Order: sequence, then structure tokens, then C-alpha cells
Amino acid sequence: MWKQHDNKLKKEFKFNDFIEAFAFMTKVAIVAEKMNHHPTWTNTYNTVRFELSTHDADDTVTSLDRKLAKAIDKLRG
Repeated sequence: MWKQHDNKLKKEFKFNDFIEAFAFMTKVAIVAEKMNHHPTWTNTYNTVRFELSTHDADDTVTSLDRKLAKAIDKLRG
């Protein structure tokens, strides 16, 4: 579940290994680019962490962030 904290939507995803995590990030990158809405994220080995906010809206959570969050969830399955 995405949590809203400090004007950001946050979520962590765990995978079996780095290759799975990186493949997921690649899929997210394609969706984000099509939406022209790019996440703040980190990857450490098998963990990908997201913080979504809209920079053009003073770094607050907007409907665009919620749309991207739903798209990310669908990619994870």
C-alpha cells in the first residue's frame, strides 16, 4: 500500500534479486516516460523504493502521482 507522508507517496518493493528489481525499474521507466512524470526512486540490491510528488506543484501529491502509483502497482502484479 502506498503511504502519503511529507507530501510524498511512498512505497517499497522487494524482489528475489537485483536482476528482477532492475527489470521492474526498466518497466516503470517506460511508463513514467510516457506519462512525462518521473519518480524519485532508489534501488539497493533487491529493493526498490519510490517517493512520488509533482515538482511543478511545489512537490505535493497530485492526481498524476496517484495515476503513476497505480501504474507501478499494475506492473508489479
